Amino acid sequence: MRKTYNSPGSSVNVLPFSTMTEFGGLLFLSGVTATDLTTGKTDGDAAGQAVTVLNKIEAILKDAGRSLDDVLKVTVYLKDMGTFGEVNAVYRSAFNAPYPARTCVEVAALPMGALVEIDVICGRT
Repeated sequence: MRKTYNSPGSSVNVLPFSTMTEFGGLLFLSGVTATDLTTGKTDGDAAGQAVTVLNKIEAILKDAGRSLDDVLKVTVYLKDMGTFGEVNAVYRSAFNAPYPARTCVEVAALPMGALVEIDVICGRT
């Protein structure tokens, strides 16, 4: 059976998606950006935004009784692949070995002028 979660303060209040969907013991977290939903602003460089995004993801997973150690797959979307090194350094400090599988791609644009967006698939360790 599918179960959906909507975190307080998430953009699901105005957009047609759930913060997270659970199915078969897996959690599928929608893409997260560093956008402040009260102001609509996305501030900071790519590394700073990555820190904010990963902190948001960690909080959402904690509310669901999971942690970053339960993450199986990560997709990182970058506005500029030139920021890969700095974002990768933040990523490395957030996750423990063995690291989750990961895809990182450059995209033409992200919502609200974001430089980084991350989504994850999470199991239970």
